[in-house]
Amino acid sequence: MHPDAAAKVWQAHYADPEAVTRYAEGPPRFVPGYADMHRMTRILLAERVASDAEVLVLGAGGGLELKALAEAEPRWRFVGVDPAEAMLKLAAQTLGPSNARVQLQQGYIDDAPDRPFDAATCLLTLHFLDVDERRRTAREIHRRLKPGAPFVAAHSSFPQASGERARWLSRYAAYAIASGADPDKANSARAAVDASLNLLSPEHDARVLSEAGFHDVELFYAAFTWRGWVGYA
Repeated sequence: MHPDAAAKVWQAHYADPEAVTRYAEGPPRFVPGYADMHRMTRILLAERVASDAEVLVLGAGGGLELKALAEAEPRWRFVGVDPAEAMLKLAAQTLGPSNARVQLQQGYIDDAPDRPFDAATCLLTLHFLDVDERRRTAREIHRRLKPGAPFVAAHSSFPQASGERARWLSRYAAYAIASGADPDKANSARAAVDASLNLLSPEHDARVLSEAGFHDVELFYAAFTWRGWVGYA
């Protein structure tokens, strides 16, 4: 995962100390069923991996998914990769005692250890990449997985045909406002997403994962402008 123009815009946002401080407030307000998505991710991984699995987490962000997975599976070990140093520092704070089982690595997929993992996740991250870089990143994740290992991806993905994109983005902002987000900030986020993200339809996103080498790709999560899939290396 290398930064393209869109990714650089959002990286700058996550380097802002105030934005980092408020980070934990954002996902639950903008992503319906955020905690449930983490719970489903753990269930999907646990179907295929041992109790002492090593999991690659790309886009580890502020550590919220790492914390949820680590607390649910006390013997799993993790490598969390993220380009934003400030977010990795926040992840270390968020993880608390679970830090002992987590290696945090600043960078992109090419900076992740080049060894076979038992499973991988990439939550709320791939939508920052254009389609070619998204496909390449998924291939690099696939290359770092043992045969048959599960991969869970979830990110912004909704119909992109004429007229549909604007309608769904309005629903994205409306959900955040209904969940307690400041209306001005919710509408600013909507405008930023519309202007800077290379979003795909759910069908296109699923095809990207298949083209990257994952088989039996299944949709497991759909909530307004968000989708999640599980596939296997």
